[in-house]
Order: sequence, then structure tokens, then C-alpha cells
Amino acid sequence: MVDSCFYFDDFALDTDRRELRRGDERVALGPQVFDLLAYLVRNRDRVVSKDDILEAVWKGRIVSESTLTSHINAVRKALGDSGEAQRFVRTMQRKGLRFVGEVRTEEVAAAPTPPAAAPRALSLPDRPSIAVLPFQNMGGNVEDDYFADGIAEDIITALSRFKSLFVIARNSSFTYRGRTVDIKQVGRELGVRYVLEGSVRRAGGRVRITGQLIDGDSGAHLWADRFDGSLEDVFDLQDRVTASVVGAIAPKIDQAERERAKRKPAESLDAYDCFLRGMANHYEHTKESCEEALRLFYRAIELDPGFATPYGMAARCYADRKSMGWIVDPDAESAEIRRLAHRVSFVGRDDALALSWAGFSLVWICREYDSGAALVEQALAINRNLAAGWINRGFVSIYLGQHEAAVEQLLSAVRLSPMDPELHRPATALAFAHLLQGRHDEASDWAARALAHRSDWMAALWASALANAFTGNVDDARKSVARMRQLNPKLHIAGFHDVIPFRRPQDTARVMEGFRLAGLPE
Repeated sequence: MVDSCFYFDDFALDTDRRELRRGDERVALGPQVFDLLAYLVRNRDRVVSKDDILEAVWKGRIVSESTLTSHINAVRKALGDSGEAQRFVRTMQRKGLRFVGEVRTEEVAAAPTPPAAAPRALSLPDRPSIAVLPFQNMGGNVEDDYFADGIAEDIITALSRFKSLFVIARNSSFTYRGRTVDIKQVGRELGVRYVLEGSVRRAGGRVRITGQLIDGDSGAHLWADRFDGSLEDVFDLQDRVTASVVGAIAPKIDQAERERAKRKPAESLDAYDCFLRGMANHYEHTKESCEEALRLFYRAIELDPGFATPYGMAARCYADRKSMGWIVDPDAESAEIRRLAHRVSFVGRDDALALSWAGFSLVWICREYDSGAALVEQALAINRNLAAGWINRGFVSIYLGQHEAAVEQLLSAVRLSPMDPELHRPATALAFAHLLQGRHDEASDWAARALAHRSDWMAALWASALANAFTGNVDDARKSVARMRQLNPKLHIAGFHDVIPFRRPQDTARVMEGFRLAGLPE
């Protein structure tokens, strides 16, 4: 049996829960810093080489000497150690490192827990955490238990693909099967912030599935919905319910986490808190908030160079700056996008959100169509339930001239997250996808929906101006152009070729024609 908890000095290292504690306090560690410490402790009986560490922690990826050194220093700092003292981590010149602290795998100082004691409350991990309880079979037919279990298991699997979530394994959450539970108690016992519970009821060939997301601290209901379907194709129904539930609750959790981060004192922010505050600023959609989001994402990267998502979101900030006409130095920002995307390709190979935004930004800003599309496809291969991934894939398809494919991809995003706080993005993209196929009424409808959601979104104003121009609503087209130029007085037709990165010349010509009809100055 492999030990999962190690004790040394006044520290406890729990590798199952990925947690380092000093007494009653949790010590914040970045993911790769934790992996490095755990590797050193597990291999404390020998000197481990640089190559051993790179293979174990970075899976053989090439990293710089400074990155390795910074992670070693971070381990020492977390333990109150230093390169001079080397109380725990000792450097063996030209050989490697060895953990030299005295390690116990049993906490001898702790009194035995009485058999009848209640389960110990677990502290929360440094990521938003969720447990999916087994769905209740409300019909009474034991043959339906497999279907209820399948729904919960599929949701656990789908949520596990979100790198931002800590998802409790099935074996732990299913211990609550058949029990009347207090959600707050479940949260304490499993150490999670959020609990998803649900039920299944069958009547004839129809089935009704309900689900609700609950805050494990307060017991407040954050989301609830129900799904009705036919049992003719059970597996298809399970897939649709899973996609709908995951697509609905992931944004709810993100929103709740951003609110938590905003309430935390600035002096105690770790990398994940900086990332969450960056996301909160990003959603304010102003020039100033975009600058602050960018600063916070870079701070998160500085605190944890192995945390991939901030690289992708920093790239997204530069993409937004281009959309809104806020770019300061086009060449420098293009070079930075390439650098960020390169880092994501190394440290974020399993981070769908980071890959998706890095790929989109490569196409949108750098016109690197093939490499950008490949990163977005890689993101969707990792997480098919990521709405942002489908939105970015839809935009990239539009730039590549794959307009009908874009419509399907973007509708998938809308189905996954119908209440998405950024619904203006897929609506805008759908407007362009229809516009470039000559379906001007549909384009006008989607542009109106985008502007209803966010009236100052530049790309939605572009779509509105074009759709109205082509349908003969010149007055409305000119109103959109006036608003565009109010937001960006430098906007004109001659420079628009450098704005939207269509690969096909005929798509660029079509848009230029529409802007002339709408009255955009040459």
C-alpha cells in the first residue's frame, strides 16, 4: 500500500488531497511545487537527479534552469527552509537533491479516533471543489438504479475535465447512497464547496431528471433544472443531460468563485486568487478592467509558472484589446501572443481553457491559422463540454471560411451554456456565419441578440451594421457605425483589412462592401 500522508517536523503532507499543512494552517503551494515536494519526500532514501525531477514533475518537458531553481526555492520557502540552511532539501553538488527531513508515515502524536466518532471535517482544496452525489431513483424500480448511477458518473467524468475544478471521486461521493444527508455536513466531510444532487423518475417510456447545485458552506441553492426525455436511446439521453448539467453549473461555480476572490484581502492572494480576480475584472469589459485583468494574470503566472490558465487568459485580454481598438503596440502584442501560446503548449497540454484561448488569439491577432486551429481542436479533444472552446472554434471556422461548420459549433456552445455571461460572443459569431452565407435576416436577428446582451461589444456592432446594410435598413446600419466610431474614432474601411483575419479574400471583400453600404468612412 502506498503511503498518502507524510509527517515531518510540524508539517503534514497529504498527497491524496494535495495539501501541505503546518499545524492547523494550510500552506499554499502551486501544483508543480506540490508535485516536486511530494516527489522529493517519496524518494527521500536517495539523491534524485535533475532528469529524474523533470520526468516526474514536468513529464519530460524541457524547462529552463531558472524555472527548476524557482520551484526548488518555492519548496524551501514553503517549509521555512533556505539554500543556506538546507534543513529539509539538500543540494548534492553535481548530483541532484535529497529530502533529508525525518519523515513519519503515521502521526504518532495523535490519539486514536474512537470507532463511533463522526467523520472529520476536511479543509478545502485551493481550487473550487465539488461532489456529485448518487442520483436518487424516485420510481422505485431497482432496474432504474443503473441509469441514475450512470447519470451521476457521467457528470463526475465530465466535470473532471475542467482543470479549474477539484472533483471528488465516485467511490467517495457514492458512500452517501440511500442516506438522508445534510448538504452542509457532506461539504464538511468531503471537504468541498459545492454539492450536486439529483433524482431520476421514469414513467412508461419517458424519464424526468432533476438536478440542483448547492453551496456546501451556506446551503444556498445556486442552480436547479429538470430534463425530460425519451428512453428510446438511453445513452444519448445520458449524454444530453450530462452536457446540459455541466454546461449550466460550470459558469455558476466560476461566478461564485470570482465573488469569493473579490472578498479576500489583497495581501493574502495566491496564484489562483489572482487568476480569479483577473477573471472578475475581465468580465467588467472596460479598458481599465482589461488592464487590471492582464496585470493579475501576469501576477498569477509569476506566483506559479506552471499554472497554465492565466497564460491563456492573458492572451484573451490582448484579443479583447484588438476587438475594442485598445491595442498599444501591435507588433509587441503579437509577439507576446506567440510567447504565451508557446508557454501554454508546454505547461497547459491538458488545460482546455488555456489551449482554447491561446489558439483563438493566434488566429485573431497573429493570423497563424493552422497552429491556432490545432490548439483549439486540442482543447475540445480534452473537454467537449467547454462552451468557450466551441465558441472559439466557431470564430476560427469563420476566419477559415468554414461558415456552415461554424454555425453548428456555435449552436453547440449556446446549448451547453444558454445563460452564459458572455452570450454576446456566440451570438455575434453566428451573425457573421449567417452573414457570409447571404442569410441576412438570420444575421440581423443574432446581431440584435448580441447587442441586447452587451450593447458596446464592437464585433456585435460590426455585425449589426453589416446585416442592416445588406437588408436595406440603412438608418439602423448608420446608427451602428456611429456607435462604432464613438468607441473607436480611428475605425475606417481602409484599415479594416487588418482587423478581421479572414483567410479568404472573398469574405474580406464581402465585409468591405457591407461597411461601404453602412456608411463607414474610407
